[in-house]
Amino acid sequence: MHRLSSEECHRFFMNTVLSRIKEISSAVMYAAEASDLEAVLVRIAEVSKELAGTKYAALGIPDGQGGLTYFKTAGISAEDYAKIPHLPKGHGLIGAIMTEQRAIRLLHMKDDARSVGFPEHHPHMDSFLGVPIIVGQHLFGMLYLSDKVNGEPFNDDDQMLVETMAGFAALTIAGAQLREQQSRVNLLEERERIGMELHDGVIQSLYGIGIQVDIMRKQGASVPTGKLNLVVDSLNDVIEDIRRFITNLRQHDSDQLTIRECLNFIKERLHPPQTILFDIDAPDTPPPFTPAVFESICLIANEAVSNAIRHANAKQVHIHAEVVSSNFLITISDDGQGFNPENANNQTGLGLRNMQQRARLYGGEVTIESEENKGTRLTIKIPIR
Repeated sequence: MHRLSSEECHRFFMNTVLSRIKEISSAVMYAAEASDLEAVLVRIAEVSKELAGTKYAALGIPDGQGGLTYFKTAGISAEDYAKIPHLPKGHGLIGAIMTEQRAIRLLHMKDDARSVGFPEHHPHMDSFLGVPIIVGQHLFGMLYLSDKVNGEPFNDDDQMLVETMAGFAALTIAGAQLREQQSRVNLLEERERIGMELHDGVIQSLYGIGIQVDIMRKQGASVPTGKLNLVVDSLNDVIEDIRRFITNLRQHDSDQLTIRECLNFIKERLHPPQTILFDIDAPDTPPPFTPAVFESICLIANEAVSNAIRHANAKQVHIHAEVVSSNFLITISDDGQGFNPENANNQTGLGLRNMQQRARLYGGEVTIESEENKGTRLTIKIPIR
């Protein structure tokens, strides 16, 4: 019988360790591919059960207050799981792993003073191995295993395997939590974007329709049918815009429109009263931006024109667009009542804030010149890149 040399023993040991690490790595990669955090936790419990050769496994995530945010199991059928009256609450051996943050290995759970028994319909479990899922001082969760399939007790090799698995699992859980946090951030940013789009586009159109309705209300019974039909058609357009915003399927009308056509479209959609004379001086050429960028620029102009219609008490509004020294400029000026620009700069209203934010996104700015009883001049300046 050939006896292995020390070098051969070492090589065998290293090959075994590397093989186990490869198994763990593959298992964790499988878990990390799950669609969300809960699915990741379920997969970690499942692969831990398979790697350790146990009948049952579970993974708990602490809530920071002594309880559990998640508790996912493997080895218990859905039918049996549904019969258990409640999930663990962070007491007993489960709580001990959470508070002591060290591995606990038991031949018989019932013999340990920290064991508080199982609820009704819980499957019988005997041997126990629990390890914290921890990196540095941060506890990501707890991994619990019970009853090896071969009937043997947990040993040092089992504990080393599960502790290694827990180290990989910590990184996987951290990654899943980070993705969920990023998704929430993206959702908030998307809500903000939609809010700005609705305010700058759809709501301004509604203001314009409201002005038309107010004029018709003052006219009383003498309102022609044609004007009523125009208002109904405008409302239908706005409803369609809202539907597109909500489903994120808004069509970029600026794809085929020139600069002049886009600015004229803004004026038409706002339905200014006939008492205001509009003058649009803009090139009848394609905009020097991508459709998405130019749409944002038009939304800034939309807000500015809407303000002139609703608040300026103006008789004339002039819209001028041009390219000057690699900058695209849109100027909206009126002969209205004007105001103190310092008050505008200090305001926190959504309208001006949205205009400034949109312009800054593209390296631009919005400036306002105004004086009481001498009108207002608002300039949108966006660099062409």
